[in-house]
Amino acid sequence: MAWEKVANSIEFVPAEYSSKTQPESGAQEMLRCVPAEIDRLVDAGLPFECRAGVRYFDANDLYNLGMYSNSARTQPELTFRLLFRFAQRPVDDLLRARTWAFRVGLECGGCSETAPWRLEEPDVLRFGGSVSGVTAPAASRGSAEYVATVTTTGARTPVVSPALRRLTREYLDAGYRWQMIPVPMQAHPEQVHAMGATSCIAASLFLAESFREAGYRAEAKRGWFCGVLGGALDLPHACVEVEDDDGAVKTVDIAKAQLAARLSPNTAEFQELCLGSIYNKVIPSTASGNAAFGYHDCGSRLPIQVHADIQAVR
Repeated sequence: MAWEKVANSIEFVPAEYSSKTQPESGAQEMLRCVPAEIDRLVDAGLPFECRAGVRYFDANDLYNLGMYSNSARTQPELTFRLLFRFAQRPVDDLLRARTWAFRVGLECGGCSETAPWRLEEPDVLRFGGSVSGVTAPAASRGSAEYVATVTTTGARTPVVSPALRRLTREYLDAGYRWQMIPVPMQAHPEQVHAMGATSCIAASLFLAESFREAGYRAEAKRGWFCGVLGGALDLPHACVEVEDDDGAVKTVDIAKAQLAARLSPNTAEFQELCLGSIYNKVIPSTASGNAAFGYHDCGSRLPIQVHADIQAVR
């Protein structure tokens, strides 16, 4: 494995956004590396911190190395290929109603008192979905949970505006390389793009601004990409909502279109679905493009941690 070449093909997370929490043993497992190969990656520039004699790495850097290794054996490669197998199939299955057991854990590390919780809840009604059986978190200290049954559905509503399609195509053709980027950095698309990289939040914020400059009402919105690995990998997600020339609000899921094109052949039908239509593997939320999913009114300045577990209901 030419790890030096792989390291040179990506941009590492800048120090101000980097969080080195992954121990070397985890890096070896994620990249299917032996210790000597980790040494070569470090020599090639992989940032690390040494604590108590153990090297720690940023998980985003490791994911990006794995994704672009072309080894067909790293955890990120195998995970993302599995993630996007669905995109090669006929999209009709993505347009039917689908029900999810939706469970989100909220943790406040800086908590000092009992206080109310606020979650940016599933926002599916306006797209033909429903939410039932909601158990909202009661005021508490430290941790809480939101539980609901969420039904999503899909619809073919492709973008009709030539201007919106042109701006979307220009972004897709710009050559940005999709990378895992820390969420705080994604709120600054100019910094992400300066690395030659892109991500769902950064791309959505940039594209929403481009749409607004062209005279359209547009907003980047967050949600969850679900139904992946049995709920073990329910990813925070972002897309653009824009009012099209026909007066309808369309969803432009630019990151998924870009990832599908990179990771799986024969995904043209799914890529087109991402340009205006909705599909049942995304649960939109009320959160704007770079906002947090949840808050705890305890007065702590630390952001709370949000963990989603979303299982398909058979």
